[in-house]
Amino acid sequence: MPPVRKKPWPIRAGATTPAAPDTHNPPHNPQYAFALDEPVTPPVAPAATAIRRLWFCAYLPQLPLEASGPANEARVVVEEQQGIHRVLLASPQALEAGVQPGQSANAALALLPKLRIEERSMLREQQALEALANWLEQFTSVVCIADRDVLLIEIAGSLRLYGGLLNLRQQIAEGFERQGLSASLAIAPTPLAATWLARAGRRACIREPANLAPALRTLPLACLDWPAATLAAITGMGVTNVGDCLRLPREGFARRFGPQRLLEFDRALGRLPDPRRSWRAPEIFCIDYEMTEEQSDREGLLAVCHELLLSLERFLLTRQLGTQRLQFSFFHLRAPATQLVLGCARPERLAGHWVDLLRIRFERVTLAEPVIAVRLYGGRNQALQAESGRLAFYDKAGGRRLRYSMSQLVERLAARIGPQSVQGVATVAEHRPQKAWRLQGLLGDRAATTLSAIRHSLQRPLWILPEPTLLCAEQGFPMLDGRLILLEGPERLETGWWDEDGITRDYYTAVNPLGMHLWVFRNRNRASDWYLHGFFG
Repeated sequence: MPPVRKKPWPIRAGATTPAAPDTHNPPHNPQYAFALDEPVTPPVAPAATAIRRLWFCAYLPQLPLEASGPANEARVVVEEQQGIHRVLLASPQALEAGVQPGQSANAALALLPKLRIEERSMLREQQALEALANWLEQFTSVVCIADRDVLLIEIAGSLRLYGGLLNLRQQIAEGFERQGLSASLAIAPTPLAATWLARAGRRACIREPANLAPALRTLPLACLDWPAATLAAITGMGVTNVGDCLRLPREGFARRFGPQRLLEFDRALGRLPDPRRSWRAPEIFCIDYEMTEEQSDREGLLAVCHELLLSLERFLLTRQLGTQRLQFSFFHLRAPATQLVLGCARPERLAGHWVDLLRIRFERVTLAEPVIAVRLYGGRNQALQAESGRLAFYDKAGGRRLRYSMSQLVERLAARIGPQSVQGVATVAEHRPQKAWRLQGLLGDRAATTLSAIRHSLQRPLWILPEPTLLCAEQGFPMLDGRLILLEGPERLETGWWDEDGITRDYYTAVNPLGMHLWVFRNRNRASDWYLHGFFG
């Protein structure tokens, strides 16, 4: 596919924007413009629409090669095919030496012994696509990763900001070139049409939906990215391009190749909507503070950290977010940086809250050398959660009454005695009561959801005995401080047959004369004895 070129396209403006001067297209065709290799079609009157969209597509055919490293050496990217590593893409230096895509890696090495071979990495390609999507967010708020090598952006709302379509296209094309990427670019009113034009290497700019059909008719079927078996069946009928497919009877085409293929043509031509999910780059807070001189005073360092935390608070406040994890890095002149990690039981944004935790942790931190710079790195942002209540404490020194929530108490205990000493309870997908829970740290990113899940999972008692206790029975009814009255049940549990701890029980919720709600059961495959297994609150 042709790489990005700096030569501007011949672009015509719509009805509400003055047209730029153009000497490549006849003046009688003010609405329809393609590159020089496109046929000139008589103008078609644009249809009146309430919302006009324009999609810019970037197709990256060389992404597996360009994402693996610089292009200033003889390199190839290989992919395993039927147990043999074959060349997928080759750099210009390798192509000049005779290396061709499809060759085995051994054949390529025989032609060029100094050839550098890289195995294809889908993860590296995905990371490169996400970096490009992050960069494209400066041009529009709608960025879509449409495929493993296709990026789409909606630019109708950005044309006026960037001085028109021509200037916007040039900035994006030059940005791809500066990053060392070969991109085939196309613009169309529908995302599928823009994608097909870019894959076909057509440097086309179409602004009116009525002009889509003439532009798509000459495209080869390979640009559709359909399965090889489907393309082989279609070409076996003598169909070679999109126009031939559009001339086929719709009902017969749908019966033979599936209605989904027919719907793709309708979406590409604008007959049906084609909603796309916009990609959003995760917002990460990171700020540095460089000292004017080496600093070893702890109170001075805490003051610097307080200023950084105030910046974090403003960042989170404008987004109505919080975070559960922060990392401070204290840099030294000769020693490695000292790392300090703070955690919360639930998302938090207040700087004063983090300063209190930092002051406690700072008592146990040993700095190898004086500090020359401090970096604050924010964790994954989350929506803030409301808190239910607070516990009352009294300050030992001043006698002041302090109120802390359960989450704040957990955080202070973890900062004082270590996070490994403060544990919470998480549920496990297991029917057997003795195996349906486990201990879990409270300062991770998933702790808030775990705690909320425990609060709402009240069908079973929170106080479960380590081992069931045998109850006395009178006339077949269980006894504990009097005769128990069965309120709910039975809940039949018959599980664990695959290991040595299987159970076959009927559980009941019962109440005794003192008003205590109990969780009792009896085994179904043994004598009908009653057992106490837990207490409800």
